[in-house]
Amino acid sequence: MTWQAGLTGFLAGLLLSIITAPVGVSGAVFLLPVQLSVLHVPSPAVTPTNLLFNVVAGPGALVRYRRNGRLTGPLARLLIAGTLPGVVLGALIRVFALPGPRAFRLVAAAVLLPLGLWLCARALRPGMPDRAPLARPTILGLSLVVGTVGGVYGIGGGSLLGPILAGRGTPMTTLAPAALTATFVTSVAGATTYGILALTSSGDIAPHWTLGLLCGAGGLIGGYLGARLQPRLPEAALRLLLGALAIALAVLYLVQGLA
Repeated sequence: MTWQAGLTGFLAGLLLSIITAPVGVSGAVFLLPVQLSVLHVPSPAVTPTNLLFNVVAGPGALVRYRRNGRLTGPLARLLIAGTLPGVVLGALIRVFALPGPRAFRLVAAAVLLPLGLWLCARALRPGMPDRAPLARPTILGLSLVVGTVGGVYGIGGGSLLGPILAGRGTPMTTLAPAALTATFVTSVAGATTYGILALTSSGDIAPHWTLGLLCGAGGLIGGYLGARLQPRLPEAALRLLLGALAIALAVLYLVQGLA
């Protein structure tokens, strides 16, 4: 790996985490196309490399949220209960079944685009009512699904759960720490699973350690800065940011899925 690639990874992790940490989304969701298209990390090694980014970058935002007393809570425990077994299942699917990414990208775009538009409309028109909060079994089931997706693609389930829960009225001050906590815990489990599978399977399965660590170092700093900014941003601005991120991700997946 060249020093230019390492610097690109560090800066990408830094900038993406500053933007995404305030709304509980892991920067890995936007780092994935950077690793594939710019840094040319092969598949499936890009998935554990992205999970390694989450492991290194996660504590930056979590430490800041812990200082604010908002790190633990029932929502975080509920999300972990679903995403933790899901990420292990996703890693197994990725290595042994290797599903094509096209279908996932199109489905994810179909989910994220209307959610992003709803969040933006909700932020720009504060009088719009929130939808009814999701029941705990529904949140648990969704967590299992997005945990599996995170294990397959290494994107962090918060990128999907965040817009859904925010659209159902969950405050960002509660949602962001819970989503990032679940992403961190499941990424540790996912990276460990890929490490074990790399010892027993052929192919480029192990993460690219140097690149993952450099991206994560940037994310560690960026996540701390982003979490520090969150209390200074109004709820409407945070919802607008999350909605814009969801729309951008949906458009990106739609273009890639149709290409």
